[in-house]
Amino acid sequence: MKKHLLLFALLMSILSFAQAIKNDSLPKTIGSIPNFDVVKTKLNLKDVVVSADSPPEFPGGFPAFNKSFVEGIPTLGLKHNKKLDTHIYFIVEKDGYVRNMVALGSDKKHNEAAELGIKRVTKRWKPALVGGKPVRYLYNFSLVPKKF
Repeated sequence: MKKHLLLFALLMSILSFAQAIKNDSLPKTIGSIPNFDVVKTKLNLKDVVVSADSPPEFPGGFPAFNKSFVEGIPTLGLKHNKKLDTHIYFIVEKDGYVRNMVALGSDKKHNEAAELGIKRVTKRWKPALVGGKPVRYLYNFSLVPKKF
């Protein structure tokens, strides 16, 4: 019985985070991303774009990335009514790999868990293209607790 409860708790913790991206709310310029002043000190933003002719694609699409990301996050307890304000920023390089990432928010444990989740996603992306040439692309999204 304990094994079943542990397995159930593990599965529920994997599903505890979700994110949503609205295409109309995506930044058009690098300076318009949330927390830009902090992000520019943490990441190498040289030649980075946030808008491209063809954005980067994860094998299987963004839902597959989200699943891999959530599976890589260690289980964290989120207390009832506690706000989750972790924002994740990562750069998909010209070769399709993610090498630069940072998570910002008020809870250090959540930030570290989010960064670890990104690091554990090892599949190579199809890089973003501008004018038919690969470019460095900055992704950013917020972690939002999923309601059941």
